[in-house]
Amino acid sequence: MKRTSGRKTNTAINTYRSFCTRRAFVFSAEETGSIQGNQPTAPHMTTQYWLVKSEPEAYAWETFVQDGRTAWTGVRNYAARLHLNAMRPGDKVFFYASGGPKAVIGTAEVTKPAFPDTTADEPGWVAVELKAGKPLARPVTLAQIKADPILAKIALVRQGRLSVSPLAKAEFEQILKLGSDK
Repeated sequence: MKRTSGRKTNTAINTYRSFCTRRAFVFSAEETGSIQGNQPTAPHMTTQYWLVKSEPEAYAWETFVQDGRTAWTGVRNYAARLHLNAMRPGDKVFFYASGGPKAVIGTAEVTKPAFPDTTADEPGWVAVELKAGKPLARPVTLAQIKADPILAKIALVRQGRLSVSPLAKAEFEQILKLGSDK
């Protein structure tokens, strides 16, 4: 009886391993842009919205604007890494200064999807390339974000240490509205 049970367990484990291997192949193929027969994957059709955080001492908004473009490196959080991997060229991004008056201060755009982060000591960490956009007319502070019912549940509020987080289109537009001259 135990032997049969063991075989069932082994069968279940082998089935799970096979599933994981197939999923890993699909994810790998999606990242390289080819799935069986080197066919390109479907183009990125919808804009996604993101918020990236930076300590002004590490990389200030003014430096980003002066550089024009930058590789967004140094992210060492697994959830943030998943978000970096999901970014595609054309996606809209907010630049959030996490030091001083914690606030969203400008916009950016993803210009290059995830690629290996050369600042990492181990494989698997990625970076994206961002192009600086425009500063907001008025910075949108963390206090304003927390007080706004549309924004009160975004990842910036729920997971304050997360350096890269997604936003819904309505949340992105609300932050733009709060940062405008009115």
